[in-house]
Amino acid sequence: MVPNRAALGEGVRPAEVFAWAMYDFANSGYTTVVITAVFNAYFVAVIAGNAPWATFAWTAALSVSYACILLTAPVLGAYADLRAAKKRLLVLTTAGCVVATALLAVTGPGTLALAVALLVISNFCFGSGENIVAAFLPELAQGEALGRVSGWGWSLGYLGGLLTLALCLGYVTWAQSQGEQAQQFVPVTMLITAATFAAASLPTFLILRERARPVPPVPGENVARAAFARLAQTLRDAARYRDLARFLVCIVFYQAGIQTVIVLAAIYAEQALGFSTKDTITLILVVNLTAAMGAFAFGYIQDRLGHVRTIALTLLLWIATTLIAWAASGPGLFWIAANLAGLCLGSSQSAGRALVGYLSPEDRLAEFFGLWGLAVKLSSIVGPITYGAVTWMTEGNHRLAMLATGGFFVVGLLLLTGIDVPRGRRAASQS
Repeated sequence: MVPNRAALGEGVRPAEVFAWAMYDFANSGYTTVVITAVFNAYFVAVIAGNAPWATFAWTAALSVSYACILLTAPVLGAYADLRAAKKRLLVLTTAGCVVATALLAVTGPGTLALAVALLVISNFCFGSGENIVAAFLPELAQGEALGRVSGWGWSLGYLGGLLTLALCLGYVTWAQSQGEQAQQFVPVTMLITAATFAAASLPTFLILRERARPVPPVPGENVARAAFARLAQTLRDAARYRDLARFLVCIVFYQAGIQTVIVLAAIYAEQALGFSTKDTITLILVVNLTAAMGAFAFGYIQDRLGHVRTIALTLLLWIATTLIAWAASGPGLFWIAANLAGLCLGSSQSAGRALVGYLSPEDRLAEFFGLWGLAVKLSSIVGPITYGAVTWMTEGNHRLAMLATGGFFVVGLLLLTGIDVPRGRRAASQS
């Protein structure tokens, strides 16, 4: 990745863009190993003992963490804008996620309550940090290059997930050759994930600058009250940003489908198609490569084709993905669906993040990215909990749950129509 200086903001060094993108590289290992490939299936099969409610318990625990993010993200964003505190908050959330992930290594049979608590804490810290680091993007890139720079971050992020997963696969392969079972080798993968996250995030904290300037405090002002007041003002001004508001609602639906695939891919593969832990890790490794290429390529496609058309294209591909996965009865067709999902995964999320930045007022970036985080985390509750509820009510019918997931992409595509990007950009510039 060699950033073109013409794509960067005034005074931004290419090294800073690399340092910012390295956070995507660092934190992707958490979602890849803990949420997508390893710990989720371990939670259902070992910690919850494959109980009828096991998948629902996994999605419910994640929903609690996302609900906490949903309630705090806008306020944290407003606080970060008022006090120019994005970097300080990012340090705290990163430390929280790394420590809680490492502690997942002590979970196993009979530790359901502990596993749920650590999962809630680690995922809350991950999601909050994801919101905060996204708010740096419009400070680093020129408006017309947001898609490109966002794509750099997402593509490097998938390579980070690939590295962490490859390290875990190497260890799992060795452990299985020694006759070890999942409850012996999965805890070690949590330590590998935590250590990789901590080490790879160091460039972000050492190189990336905090460019925002704090708002001068008012004597006797309560910062929390000021943050809530700023958020309330944003909500009152919603009519001025109607295209952004419509897109945020659109995000809730199509991200519900995406988050369901992220959270339940390994569970679906193992429960519906009989994949082993090693099979699942290998699949996700290949999908990460596909996702990295998709995020990078679609960043340029978005800048040429336009934000809305690019997202519409990815949603059509997502609909095809869920239909193929539903129809799959063996590994061959599911591999096709999984790699198509990888192509869509990076591109749809990168394009969505860039469009939010393009439609947001420059002086309230962290706050509006907090609203973006709110929409994504709301979708992270709606999508997986719907999947979990369907499997519970149908006594484990994962295929029907996957088919229901495709409905979220259809609704998102319908909501995407009517968004006028130039009008939304003008509204943001006039604020």
